Amino acid sequence: MSKRWVRERKREPYHKQAKRAGYRSRSAYKLKQINDRYNIIESRNTVVDLGAAPGGWLQVASEIVGPSGRVVGVDIQNIDPIDGITFLRGDLTKTETVDKIFKLVNKADVVISDMSPNITGNYSMDHARSVDLAEHAYEVANRLLKKNGNFLVKVFQGDLFDDYLKKVKTSFGFTKVHTPKASRKSSSEVYVIGKGFRG
Repeated sequence: MSKRWVRERKREPYHKQAKRAGYRSRSAYKLKQINDRYNIIESRNTVVDLGAAPGGWLQVASEIVGPSGRVVGVDIQNIDPIDGITFLRGDLTKTETVDKIFKLVNKADVVISDMSPNITGNYSMDHARSVDLAEHAYEVANRLLKKNGNFLVKVFQGDLFDDYLKKVKTSFGFTKVHTPKASRKSSSEVYVIGKGFRG
């Protein structure tokens, strides 16, 4: 990453706000804003966060579900421990990792994913990799969610997006494409929300 990108990130208001509040990433505010509007996560829920590093979404999810809820994070990178959070290190694209998720969690109320591919600078490639990760998240959600459960996933916009959205619509009673205020204006990311899993 460039020095200019690092300088701009440090000046960015949500980055500063996250540091002051003790969140591990500015993306914590994306989940807060989405949840305030769409009520995806509720108190006492079981939440599985796919691609959870560095842990900002885990922190927010844990705050929302409270002591009677459960939050499980999965990522290929290690995450420093967070009180009350169960963490599984593994590659979500590998069958053995997915099998471990199902051993940890029988059924979930909510599956969330803020996964991003390693950015190459080739937009078509980055978009395709983003959709591939979103497909993996969708497959896990389809197997793991309780009936009427909720799903939230980040996807980069591009020519494969519409087909992905159609697929999500087949599984949920309500779907919405949303961009929270905390997303950078220069970013092509959007969040697909699915509520009311048909089971």
